[in-house]
Amino acid sequence: MPELSRRRALTAAAALATAAAVQTLAAPGATAAGHDHPSPASFDEVYKGRRIQGRPVSGTGHEHHGAGYAVFVDGVELHVMRNADGSWISVVSHYDPVPTPRAAARAAVDELQGAALLPFPANTNAHAHAN
Repeated sequence: MPELSRRRALTAAAALATAAAVQTLAAPGATAAGHDHPSPASFDEVYKGRRIQGRPVSGTGHEHHGAGYAVFVDGVELHVMRNADGSWISVVSHYDPVPTPRAAARAAVDELQGAALLPFPANTNAHAHAN
């Protein structure tokens, strides 16, 4: 049996590392960007008199920024984005990351101070405006 050369050992180690990386990226809960942050659970509640809802979605264009999750305030979509560290931001409270989409919805309600969250055209950037 031939001896294991340094080159063969390094090649085998590189192949094993590549295979492990592929399995990690394909693991359940991993996002398209490769971050291992599981999707939060759905919620539906009334917060300060406003109905806030959130739920996982797929195949609707939310996969990029919202990581497959949709949030609504009084039935109007609040665009949310998940950061690389797992925190969440919305177009209403963009500079104040929070730990969950529910917290993002609550922060938006606080920031809106009773104003309506207005829908935006699907072909433009996500922006929310207060009346």
